[in-house]
Amino acid sequence: MATKTNPETTEVEEITTETTAPVTKTTDAKETAVVAPAEVEVKKKKAKRTVASGQLHILATFNNTIVTFTDPKGGVLAVSSAGACGFRGSKKGTAYAAQVAGEKAGQIARQTYNLASVDVFIKGIGLGRDAAIRSLANLNIHVTSITDVTGMPHGGVRPKKARRV
Repeated sequence: MATKTNPETTEVEEITTETTAPVTKTTDAKETAVVAPAEVEVKKKKAKRTVASGQLHILATFNNTIVTFTDPKGGVLAVSSAGACGFRGSKKGTAYAAQVAGEKAGQIARQTYNLASVDVFIKGIGLGRDAAIRSLANLNIHVTSITDVTGMPHGGVRPKKARRV
């Protein structure tokens, strides 16, 4: 049995090799051939990865809200959206849909990765901005900071051409 350790994470893989017994094959001419045993690698279950603190990215538009939990480097842990939670049409843009999406992604991140605290990054001007953050209180996930990263125009669009009279 050999073990592999991934240096970037705390994951440990155990690899075992099993050998099978020699296989005897018979052909129609009653000849017997012995085939050498094959080595088969069987991978064991990976150790559970834990992320104590991470990031929560919320994209709140008028039509939908997307909630993404990531580790500190930006690797995605869990994703959910109002559309993925079963809301359709104009209901996807509501605050309640954002709350359900936040709870669904939060439960996955909490149970699978034992996420305890997050830095929140909000983008967009939809109705689900606050509701997605408030849904974390039900899951006992501590909010460390809240940052608005909504894009702001600095120069604006090109003006219309001057009217000639």
